[in-house]
Amino acid sequence: MKKITPKVICAWIKQRDDETNKGDYGRVLLIGGNEQLGGAIIMAAQGAIYSGAGLVSVATHSLNHSALHARLPEAMFIDSSDTDYLVQVLPKFDAVLIGPGLGLDATARALLTLVCAHAQPHQRVIIDGDGITLYASKDFDKPQATLIFTPHRTEWERLTHTDTTDLDDMKNQDFATELDAIVVLKDHRTRVYIEDDIWQNIYGTPAMATGGMGDTLAGMIAGLLGQLDKPKHAVLTAVFLHSYIGETLAKKKYVVLPTEVAEQIPYYLKRFSETDDNPY
Repeated sequence: MKKITPKVICAWIKQRDDETNKGDYGRVLLIGGNEQLGGAIIMAAQGAIYSGAGLVSVATHSLNHSALHARLPEAMFIDSSDTDYLVQVLPKFDAVLIGPGLGLDATARALLTLVCAHAQPHQRVIIDGDGITLYASKDFDKPQATLIFTPHRTEWERLTHTDTTDLDDMKNQDFATELDAIVVLKDHRTRVYIEDDIWQNIYGTPAMATGGMGDTLAGMIAGLLGQLDKPKHAVLTAVFLHSYIGETLAKKKYVVLPTEVAEQIPYYLKRFSETDDNPY
């Protein structure tokens, strides 16, 4: 098993070239946020934007439009009920995240079906939260894109149809292979299953045990996918930064909020981009 350490991450986070623009840093689409759970997709969008994604669009329920733009004027809004438009624009994105606050109703199922059917081989698709619960029903085709799941333990049980207390790393790796996906299994010490490798996160704190923390992580993964060379680098960097920032904040805070983690991302990206070795 490999450890996700600062030294590993520093090799992947580079300073930006002078002659670049927003089109060089990834186009990201986030889909989720029903009438009751708009905050989830907004926190995911904050994770993506603060991670440096060049262009972020959020397809969500129309009721969330004002809240989204009040919180994140950088994000572009798409009415998630306009499925014809979504089909038209979906191929234009580098990364697509679906699931935060999505819900489990017929509308949610239609949106996941749309993504699974129309994602392209050059794209990366992250399925999180409610999207994982829906996908676990096995009623959906596997997207042609690179696929990433970000389950917590209960969602992993649903996805694998297995009691996780009986699973070990090798069994989890087998399930990841069967799913043909990168799996970020969120836990006290998150593990990431990528092809033949198993990576363990060494940071994290119970101060981060707050609703929305996983949404922020999913957004960070989406935001970094358009910037780093390989999906593996983006996933591992997001997992590391998410927990590292949370643990750092927890030195002075009893509880760390997801939005607080997101606000610190640009600062730590800057710090880690300025060295090829562990600055801490």
